[in-house]
Amino acid sequence: MDKKLNLKTFLVLLVIFSFLGIGICVRQARADLDEVRKTGQLRHLGIPYANFVTTGDYGLSVELMQKFAYWLGVKYVYVPSEWSRVFADLTGEQVRVNGSEVEVLARTPIKGDLIDNGLTVLDWRRRLVDYSRQATFPTQVWVVARIDSNLRPISPSGSTSADIEQVKKQLKNRVILHKPSTCLDASLYQLGDICRECLVFPGSLNDLAPAVINGEAEATLLDVPDALVALGKWPGKIKIIGPVSEPQRMGVGFPKTSPQLRAAFDDFFAALQKTGDYELLIKKYYPAVYDFYPDFFKSTPPSLQ
Repeated sequence: MDKKLNLKTFLVLLVIFSFLGIGICVRQARADLDEVRKTGQLRHLGIPYANFVTTGDYGLSVELMQKFAYWLGVKYVYVPSEWSRVFADLTGEQVRVNGSEVEVLARTPIKGDLIDNGLTVLDWRRRLVDYSRQATFPTQVWVVARIDSNLRPISPSGSTSADIEQVKKQLKNRVILHKPSTCLDASLYQLGDICRECLVFPGSLNDLAPAVINGEAEATLLDVPDALVALGKWPGKIKIIGPVSEPQRMGVGFPKTSPQLRAAFDDFFAALQKTGDYELLIKKYYPAVYDFYPDFFKSTPPSLQ
């Protein structure tokens, strides 16, 4: 009798705690601007990458989010993450990406309120997050080779698609480095059937250029921000061959359950552009970007919507 009662009690408690757990997850997933203000913290998910977020928690994205937190009247909190889990840290869903398809594998704790570290807009990412209204940085994926490689920088034709074809012709039977589940995933640019081998790089994006310099492969995929940093850090060691993608855009990523927080950032960012303060940040961290995109920061950046 007592055993039956205990079992019944256990099952009832199990159901109750299950519902409580679901409730907690729902409330956590629906945290928006009111919740950020209530907690008094803006949790910035970032990954050390180029000059957006450095290993010392410094950089363009860090300063931008510090200013946003001040604008909201809350404390800025940096939350370090990794490419393998940053979207799970934001949405509470661990996923597997296959091309443009996204499969949810598990529920995980939510650790941040937004992502900003040079987050390129990709179709599969739009399934997981909402981007800021305006782009925050221009980018494109380039092939970058060691300076002694016989890969030759292309002569720009005025047509991006023609330039891409020029680059791809040179990649036939070559070995390049790439990084799956990022914008440097070779499968996004149909390079698997062209290159002899697309080697998965196990390290961070910041280490791709040094890996090429050290001879781990002849070339690698790099996007504009990382390439600009690498050219400045290792002059005379690498060269840009040309693009394998159309021009791309970067933005700030928000949970789809946080429309008010995203709207608040959009208002803040518009004000920062109007005062010229955002352009000052760009000149501080990426002065060389004006050589490639001279007009991007001179007017309102392109819409991501």
